[in-house]
Amino acid sequence: MTGILRPGHVQLRVLDIDEAVTHYCDNMGLIETDRDDQGRVYLKCWDEHDKFSVVLEPSDTSGMNHMAFKVRTEQDLWRFESNVKNFGVETTRIPAGELNGCGERVSFVAPGGHRFDLYAVKESVGNGIPTTNPAPWSEDTVGMKAIRFDHCLLYGDDHDEEVRFFVEALEFELAEQVVDGETQIAAFLSCSTKAHDIAFIRHGEPGKLHHASFLLGSWEQVLRAADIISMKDIPLDVGPTRHGLTRGMTIYYFDPSGNRNEVFAEDSYRYPDSPVLTWTADNSGQAIFYHSRTMVESFMAVVS
Repeated sequence: MTGILRPGHVQLRVLDIDEAVTHYCDNMGLIETDRDDQGRVYLKCWDEHDKFSVVLEPSDTSGMNHMAFKVRTEQDLWRFESNVKNFGVETTRIPAGELNGCGERVSFVAPGGHRFDLYAVKESVGNGIPTTNPAPWSEDTVGMKAIRFDHCLLYGDDHDEEVRFFVEALEFELAEQVVDGETQIAAFLSCSTKAHDIAFIRHGEPGKLHHASFLLGSWEQVLRAADIISMKDIPLDVGPTRHGLTRGMTIYYFDPSGNRNEVFAEDSYRYPDSPVLTWTADNSGQAIFYHSRTMVESFMAVVS
């Protein structure tokens, strides 16, 4: 495990802030914690202690503004800033408070065209459960009951350099991959014991978001999410089904702005001495959708 703890938040551009808040709060079960004078809305999943893990930004376009990772200490923040600069990527320091409740951030654009931020400090608001004799879950959960913001899958135009950057500068480890001969098509990278904390697909267009993903408690909860998707007439992409990659039980759908969401459960895990798992291109259908063993055109083609 590196000085990077986990994915800290994702800032998503949305076309209608009220529709987006309804989707993420009422349907998915996130909790609104703040708003700012730029019209941004701050959300957290019920079992997260930090103030926010999703920021909704009013915009004329959909997509991802940036994804941020939380590091252990301020010393780690400056060390990774140095790593990024030594890799040849420019950095910018964003002052504390630019996002409500978040400390100073180091911001940069990775080789694939995506913006990432690193930070060490964020206001803690708790998860609604006491830290002494805690209950197993909050009674205030609604909708899909999303537990945490888990990862993003991104498309970029310089796949090999983006993966190398995350491994060499940010000290992530390759956990799983899809290859076509000597060419890596997809890379699933981890800074923890999770199956992945971020993933990249080889693609010709820079800086694109494939999906933002949220953890649920069980396969039964994924099926319940599918019921909510139908009840609320949410645009469905694929699922419910299982991945071969990462083994997760999953369903994909779109928010009102066209940003793809995933909720999943029962992912695999890894340790620093775990082998890299490899899928070959001729089995890519099974790798992505283990049951049907068939790729879905919209799943590969639609990004924001």
